[in-house]
Amino acid sequence: MLTKQLSIFLENKRGRFTEVAKLLGEEGVNMTAFTVSENSDFGILRLIVSDTEKAIRVLRDHQYAVTEANVICLRCPNIPGALGRAMDVISRSGIFIEYMYAFSEGDSANVIIRPDNLNACMEVLKANKLELLAASDLYKL
Repeated sequence: MLTKQLSIFLENKRGRFTEVAKLLGEEGVNMTAFTVSENSDFGILRLIVSDTEKAIRVLRDHQYAVTEANVICLRCPNIPGALGRAMDVISRSGIFIEYMYAFSEGDSANVIIRPDNLNACMEVLKANKLELLAASDLYKL
C-alpha cells in the first residue's frame, strides 16, 4: 500500500508556503499531511494531497518545481513506545529510513515513511502485523 507524496521546492522567502496552500485550496485539493525542511536558500515542502495529479498540474502551471515519490503510511497506536517498536522492526531488517514525518489523531498516529527499500519495508511491516494505510484512507482523515 503505497501513497503518493509530492515534494515542492520553495524559495526561502516569506509567503511561499501560503501561496501553495492557497493555490491548492482554490482548486479543491486538500493537504492531508505535510512537512517543511529548509536551509538558508530554499525549502522542500513534502505533502500528501487528495488529488495528486491535479496538484501537480496546478503547481507546475504556477512555475513550481514538483516531484512525486512513493511513501508508506504506517498507522500505530498513539501511545508511548508504539513508534519505537515499529521502528525496531524496520531497523532489525536492515532497512534505512531516508525521512519520515507524522501526525496523530486521537488514539492513532499516522507515520509517513520514505525507506530506501519500499517493498522490503512494506513486507516486514505486514509480516509483523503492523497496519499500513492506503492513500484513499489518508484522504478520509
